[in-house]
Amino acid sequence: MDDGQQQQDGLIDLVETAKPSRTALRVAMRRAAHQIYDAQPLVFEDPFAVSILGDTYAEEVRRTPTRPDRPFSVSLRAFLVARSRYAEDNLARAVERGVSQYVLLGAGLDTFAHRNAYPGLKVFEVDHPATQQWKRELLEAGGIASPERLTYTPVDFERESLPEQLAAAGFDASAPTFFAWLGVVPYLTAEAFRATLGFIAAQPQGSGVVMDYGQPRHVLPFLEQLAHDSLASRVALAGEPFRLFFTPDEVAAELSDFSEIEDLGTGEINHRYFANRSDSLRLRGTAGRLLCAWR
Repeated sequence: MDDGQQQQDGLIDLVETAKPSRTALRVAMRRAAHQIYDAQPLVFEDPFAVSILGDTYAEEVRRTPTRPDRPFSVSLRAFLVARSRYAEDNLARAVERGVSQYVLLGAGLDTFAHRNAYPGLKVFEVDHPATQQWKRELLEAGGIASPERLTYTPVDFERESLPEQLAAAGFDASAPTFFAWLGVVPYLTAEAFRATLGFIAAQPQGSGVVMDYGQPRHVLPFLEQLAHDSLASRVALAGEPFRLFFTPDEVAAELSDFSEIEDLGTGEINHRYFANRSDSLRLRGTAGRLLCAWR
């Protein structure tokens, strides 16, 4: 089997292949809930987070738990909004370094392209065709126009190659690119993770990637193991089970082709994004981590 076929086969599991992603919906609802329920200043300002969901999911957003006796639910929302903020903070650094392309792998209902304030930045949203069609229907229903510098890049990983589909969409493989790989890694096989990472590592110097990952259950304290089991059960019922976890040392070993690696745990994330807040929004536990690496 040649390298191209291995890469295509490895990428099959990047996104769920039969229907719109339920986990993408849950992430979007928590971003919307942040705009409505959490105290100012918001960690992540997103004027489209509520409107993209429209009336279809308004009631589900209203049911998003905000009670102080559900600390792990609030903590999960905190992690998700910090993750989006961290990605866009590092995108700003990438643009300062001359990056002109932003690729969102597993874009879901991300709204950055509708808020893109960088005149020269092209945005490519990569996701399964069913998820992208669902998103476009939500945008149309909400009267939200598609930005000029956004290119939808639907990829059916059972039949299509990510590099080929990006090239067909106008992606410039000779230009430094920043990749957002959010909410995807835990659902991959190890082979799919390494194939995608290899594709990113093959980009020109100056390229970068931001991603999140979860630590293995066995390294977590008991109460966090229970929270892990609860979340794992819910995503499995949605048809998108967890598969892949790393310790910081393990993920560092996977990033040998990258430099300037930043890997943030709970303490660093809370200090950076949740210090001195008037509400209870902050991370608890040690499971989720945020990472940025550069070529």
